[in-house]
Amino acid sequence: MTEAYDDQNVFAKILRGELPCEKLYEDEHTVAIMDIMPRADGHCLVIPKAAARNILDIDSASLAAVSTTTQIMARATKTAFSADGITIQQFNEAAGGQVVFHLHMHVIPRHEGQSLRPHTGTMADGDVLKANAEKIRTALSDQAAR
Repeated sequence: MTEAYDDQNVFAKILRGELPCEKLYEDEHTVAIMDIMPRADGHCLVIPKAAARNILDIDSASLAAVSTTTQIMARATKTAFSADGITIQQFNEAAGGQVVFHLHMHVIPRHEGQSLRPHTGTMADGDVLKANAEKIRTALSDQAAR
């Protein structure tokens, strides 16, 4: 059985404006932010505004919105980082690797022959995150202009 949603999780606090983030994109149903512990340059997260613990309890409309935003962010990060590919990851419950219990999609630009950095809990330099965020915002702006 799925546990109850905890509205004190870090993403709920970010959505309420209680914690800072490097925001990349926002629409009525989703927000995309930089991952502060990136496994590759440009690693970002797509988060639903709906209070959902994970894929097991999110409503289908909110999940569809997350999927749409994930595609937008995948295209933008691939362009912004001249990536060869994109890794999309999503984890459910502790046994499935989930650490923050608010549904989120990892969007990670990938380059041939380059391994992902370990998920060590080491936070990225803020200036590097801001610079990477700006690259993504530029790619998003270019996408919207087409």
